[in-house]
Amino acid sequence: MTVGVALNAADADNQIDATVSLAREASAAGLRSAWFGQTFGADSPQLAAIVGREVPGLQVGTSAIPVFGRHPLLVSSQAQTAQAATHGRYHLGLALGTKLLTEAGFGIPFERPVARLREFLTALRQLTETGTADFHGELLTAATPMSARVPGAGSGVPLLVAAMGPQALKASGELADGILPYLAGPRVLAEHIVPAVTAAAEAAGRPAPRVVALVHGVVTDDADAVRETAAEQLAFYERIPSYARVIGLSGATRAADVAVIGDEKAVAAEVRRYRDAGATEVVFSGTEIAGEAARRRTWALLGELAG
Repeated sequence: MTVGVALNAADADNQIDATVSLAREASAAGLRSAWFGQTFGADSPQLAAIVGREVPGLQVGTSAIPVFGRHPLLVSSQAQTAQAATHGRYHLGLALGTKLLTEAGFGIPFERPVARLREFLTALRQLTETGTADFHGELLTAATPMSARVPGAGSGVPLLVAAMGPQALKASGELADGILPYLAGPRVLAEHIVPAVTAAAEAAGRPAPRVVALVHGVVTDDADAVRETAAEQLAFYERIPSYARVIGLSGATRAADVAVIGDEKAVAAEVRRYRDAGATEVVFSGTEIAGEAARRRTWALLGELAG
């Protein structure tokens, strides 16, 4: 099982320079992968491509690009470019997104998200694997009157989905290479998420899916205070039905209750619980929540666990 970290330098004077610096530090600590979120700021595939070029050997990934407001042809170009730039070390994550951000930001009705995801994945796989597509669905059309191949990108880009609900897990098992669950504790992974996506992949004749568990956490001796800070930062997710559901199924009432916060022994034990629950990879986010010293302490532990 590999261990990685989500990098967040959105408050830096220059986000790109700061992210590259953090990525070098993560690699030196022994971490295997660096992941980048996608909101309305920095373009995450471009950021991943830059980091992958600057930090050889580090796997880089996007977690995750919402399918609303994007088109498979454009996302394919981004993903293949990042794959060529990193010589095969780029991993593309997609997400359904949320009604609030989709409708407020793009002015697009948040309708039939799973159907859109299915069509997006179908067209995107054609594009990334062959450089061509002739897909005409109910919601999307993706056709290539000229080649969409990026030389150097190889024969595909790993496609992952931030899926946690039953329908999204079924679509991901059938059409993607894995999933990127967030704020889903070991209990809900083992009892609901991993069995559902694995069964869907098996039924579709696909290999066992990757389960890249994104975990909000940090190593600290002041767990109670840090958890309260996390509660403030993560409260947004409690208002999103898909997150509220997995938080509840994890046996928690708040998003912060799912966060992994404690000393080295406690955090290492939780990482092992994620592994036992079926996670093939664990990626920590929010490691900056308690300051630089705690972040470095967290990365040191995660680097040891990755080794």
